[in-house]
Amino acid sequence: MVTVTDLEYHDGGQRCLGVLALPEGAGPFPGVVAVHEAWGLGAQVQRRARMLAELGYVALAADIFGDRHIPAAPPEAFEIIGKWLADRAALRTRAGAAVAALKAHPACDGRVAAIGYCFGGSTVLELARSGNPDVKGVVSFHGALDTPMKAESGKVSAKILVCHGAEDPLVPHEQLNGFLAEMAAAGADCQTICYTGAMHSFTNPDAKGELMPGIIHHPRTDARSWRAMRDFFTHEVFA
Repeated sequence: MVTVTDLEYHDGGQRCLGVLALPEGAGPFPGVVAVHEAWGLGAQVQRRARMLAELGYVALAADIFGDRHIPAAPPEAFEIIGKWLADRAALRTRAGAAVAALKAHPACDGRVAAIGYCFGGSTVLELARSGNPDVKGVVSFHGALDTPMKAESGKVSAKILVCHGAEDPLVPHEQLNGFLAEMAAAGADCQTICYTGAMHSFTNPDAKGELMPGIIHHPRTDARSWRAMRDFFTHEVFA
C-alpha cells in the first residue's frame, strides 16, 4: 500500500511543498524526483509519484513554483515557466533542492533519479546538464530539448532517456537534431526514443487538443514510454 504525505523543503528562502509517495515495506528505497508540467504540482504528477511508489521507489513530486502554487489559467502558467526557462541556473538550483531533499529522506537509500513532463522534462534535462553528482539518471517525457546552457564535454554524469513524440509541433525535428548533437559532443550516455503518432503531452489523459491541437494524449505511447522508463531504471540506473 502506498503512503502519500507532504514534504516541505527549501531552496534558499523559498518554501517548496512537495508530495512524497512511499512504497510498502521497510526500505530504504531508490528515490525518484518527479517534476510537473507547466500547470504546477497538480493531479497528473502526483499520480505519477504514486505509480513510481507502486514500482518500489520512494518518489517526490517536486514543487518547482514554490508554495505549491497552481497557475489560475494558461497565460499565467506560460509566464511562470517563461521566467524559469530564461534563468536555467536558477531552475537547476530549484530542481537540485528537490533532489537533495529526497536523498536526505530516511526512506531513500541515497540513489536518486528524476523524471519530468513537458516543462518538467526540460527541467530534468537541465539537472543532467548541470552534472549534479546526486542524480544517477533522468527521463524526459515530451520535454523541450533546447537550452542556452549546453552540456559541457565530460560533465554529464547522469544517464539520460528522452521519450519524444515524433510529431510534437512544439519540439520540431531541428530541435531534436540539435539536442542529439549536443549530447554527442558532451559524451553523454543518452538514449532517445521517438514515437510516431505522438504529439505533445502524450502522457496526460486530460490533454484532448482543446488548448492546442498538438497537445493531446496518446495512450499507446503513454504506456510504451512508461515501460521504457521502468526498463531504464531497472537495468541501467539502479542496476
